[in-house]
Formats: sequence, structure tokens, C-alpha cells
Amino acid sequence: MCGIVGLFLKNPKLEPQLGALLSGMLATMSDRGPDSAGFAVYGADGAGVKLTLRGRDPAALSGAVSGLEAHLGAPVEATPRDTHTVIALPAEREAQARTWLAANAPGIDVVGAGRRMEIYKEVGLPATVAERFDLAGMAGTHGIGHTRMATESAVTTNGAHPFSTGTDECLVHNGSLSNHNDLRRRLQREGLTFATQNDTEVAAGYLSWRMREGASLKEALESSLSDLDGFFTFVVGTESGFAVVRDPIACKPAVMAETDDYVAFGSEYRALVGLPGIDGARVFEPEPAQVYAWERH
Repeated sequence: MCGIVGLFLKNPKLEPQLGALLSGMLATMSDRGPDSAGFAVYGADGAGVKLTLRGRDPAALSGAVSGLEAHLGAPVEATPRDTHTVIALPAEREAQARTWLAANAPGIDVVGAGRRMEIYKEVGLPATVAERFDLAGMAGTHGIGHTRMATESAVTTNGAHPFSTGTDECLVHNGSLSNHNDLRRRLQREGLTFATQNDTEVAAGYLSWRMREGASLKEALESSLSDLDGFFTFVVGTESGFAVVRDPIACKPAVMAETDDYVAFGSEYRALVGLPGIDGARVFEPEPAQVYAWERH
């Protein structure tokens, strides 16, 4: 079943409240996905690149950061949050850091990378996951979240959304793809790698591949309507914006609200009722096979 939420702020005055608003939206979708949850927040621009690391516990992450500092010969700015730590590096050191972590830090995964994006996800009730990572205390311009009900695979952190396969790119998904195995093989031949068997990771990889080939996000989402077989609602985050698309049948529930201050998405309207000014919002159901996108200016 699963639940999706998303919030794109037009009004900079609301940016300090992004995490608090998104946290409330995520908790409301608990009964659509009670086994795990995750979210991505687009905060302040980094000087280089931010890598979100996930480990079994804070001690393992601290040890990995210390080892990486010794390898790089320089301090690494690290922000620990429970089982995740965000490290900031000069962009030219990203490949070196990834190589060292893969070879020397078993059990430490890189779940996202970008100038602005941070990703957090764990097993547990959505409200508990949000509290563990202090989502309510995070600021930013936009964010997306997902609550998972695992119907086709085990309840694991690796299976939780969002999935990220490109810099400052991430995706959450409600639905199921029937051709994801064939598409995974096709994308692997194009040089993409995947950490899980989840169909959502394949969808994220497909969008990253299309954009690397020169497509805009809107064009990539439009082509997904013919290249991805199944039923789906996607909410996508990028460095500059936020987009939504539903498959041509659109059997999964979705509702959006727009005001002068924000655009919001929820699998159900009740996820939006706590937003400021919702009574005066333009509330609508996104049309099937139509891409909706907003960007920072």
C-alpha cells in the first residue's frame, strides 16, 4: 500500500519549518506503511558534496569517519544522526572517499549524495523514524517522504524509500513495476549499479540514466510512462525542485494542494490538513499520465 508525502516551499520564510511540517505529514501516513519510513531533505547548499552514510550504529559510523580522515589526511565535517551520518567533502574527493569506504568500512552504505540532499531511512513506525533523526528540527526548501508496507519483500532498511541513484536526485514510489528486472539488466549494461532488488531503485536509476543522456526531469518522467510497465505514483526530488507523475491508469490515491507559499503532495488529503493556509489552498487530484513539476528560481 505505502504512503507518500512531499512539500515544496515557495516562501523562504517557511524554510525553518520544513522538517516540522514534513514530520507531521509523514506520521499521518503511518497506517499506509507502518514497517519502515524514510525522507529526503534539501537544505543549505554545501561547499562541495554531502554523503549520507548509514551504519549499524553510531560507533561504527564514528570509526568509519575517523578512518576516512586518516586516509584523506584532513578533517571531515560530520553530522551524526542516530544510524546515519552526513559528511561534507570537497567534490574532487568524493570518488576517493567512496573507494576507501567500500574497501575499508564494511557495513557502511552511502545512501545519498549531493550539494543539498540528505537522506534518512530506517525500520519502524514513521513517527519514530522521524523522531530518531530529528526531522522536525531540519530546515530546507523541499523534502519528500515515504511510509512502507512491505508486501513483496522483507522489512529491511535497504528496502525503505527514498532511493537515490544520482547526485541530489531521489524518488519515492507507491505501486509496483512488472518489468523492473528487464529494465535493471538494461541499465546495468549502461553502467548503473544497484544495491537492492527493489523495483523503486530501478525506477530511480531509469530517471538518472535518462537525465544523464540529456533529458530534463520532465522529459525523463514523460518517457517513464511508456518505458515502465506497471502502476505507480512517483514523487521525485532534485537539487532545484520537486515533481509528481502517476501512471496512465492512476489507481493509487494521490492529492495535491497549492498556495502562494507551497506545493504539497499526499497519498491522502489527511496528510495535508496540518499545513498552514490549507483551507485556502487549491486542492486537486493530479491527472493520470501528466507530469507536475516546480523548481526554485
